[in-house]
Order: sequence, then structure tokens, then C-alpha cells
Amino acid sequence: ATTLAGNCYCAMFRGCTNLTTAPELPATTLAERCYHSMFYGCTNLTTAPELPATTLTNRCYCFMFEVCTSLTTAPELPATTLADGCYNSMFSGCTNLTTAPELPATTLATLCYYGMFYGCTSLTTAPELPATTLADKCYRNMFAGCSKLNYIKMLATNIAALDCLDYWVSDVAATGTFVKSSSATWNETGPCGVPYGW
Repeated sequence: ATTLAGNCYCAMFRGCTNLTTAPELPATTLAERCYHSMFYGCTNLTTAPELPATTLTNRCYCFMFEVCTSLTTAPELPATTLADGCYNSMFSGCTNLTTAPELPATTLATLCYYGMFYGCTSLTTAPELPATTLADKCYRNMFAGCSKLNYIKMLATNIAALDCLDYWVSDVAATGTFVKSSSATWNETGPCGVPYGW
């Protein structure tokens, strides 16, 4: 299908532990919650489908691959304007994920990246985050528990949004490199800013 309805495919393969490959998902314009939890807990899924959508809606990819512990790479995510909660916990608990997708979005939305890579313990490098103005809770818990993560480039200059960096780098590697915009004046450190020791 190239035109989806609300909740389409929601939890369709949830907990299918013998699933190793995913079907094609060609839609370019998504509906609300359309892929929500679609492959949640598919612990033997090794390859994710291409996700060509550029027009997103609220919670469309939310929890899509959560706890897919055999997934090592993520599909491209080409959207540049995000919707509320669209990537919320999308790869949370993907403990073998070593390569994150590029995240080209410059217009963010509430909770858009919330917990996206939470507990991805094999991830060492974060995708570049080019948005200069953050949204409420947009990066909250994004990389929490990524215990090997040691490189982040985040170009935000306006971090005034509510809880936008709340615990976003909690429990990452003890040392690493953090790249900020030369125009950034914020100086928060710790789990809600630049990690201690970086």
C-alpha cells in the first residue's frame, strides 16, 4: 500500500520471534500511528525494510523496532520535518545496532526522538543532529543507556524547549567527543547536556 490509514499495520508482527526479514513498506506519506510497534520484539529480525516516507504523522514509527536485538543497521529516515512522537523509542533496546540512520530533520516536534536509541549498547557514534531549535522533550532519553556511545555532533543553539535534553545522554561512555555549534551559548553538562568527562 502507498496510501495508509490511521493505525495501519500497528503491531502487525509484534512478538514474531521467528521473523528474519520484513516486507516492503513503500508508502511515502504516513498516517497517524501507522507502523506503531509493527516489529516490536522480533528478536531474530536482521534486516529492516526501506522507509522512504518524507511526510510523517504523529507516532507513525513509534516503537517500530523496539527490542529487535538482532538488528545491526537501521533504514534511512529521509524526513526533514517531524511529527509529534514520530520516532519515539523506534530502536530502543536494539542491543546489536551498530549503525544509526542519518537524521536530517531540521524542524522537530514534541517527543519526536524520545528514547529513540535507548539502551542501544553497541552504538558508538550518534547521527549528526542538525536542528538548531529544539522542541519539547524532543531528545529526552534519546541515547540513555548507550554505554559505548562516545561521539555526538549536536548543532542546537536554542535549547529552551521544555525538557528537550532531559537525560538524553544518561549512562553513555565515560569519555568521548561532543561537537557543538560555534554559535551555541548553552553550557549544560551531565546527563542533560554535554556528558561529564567529554
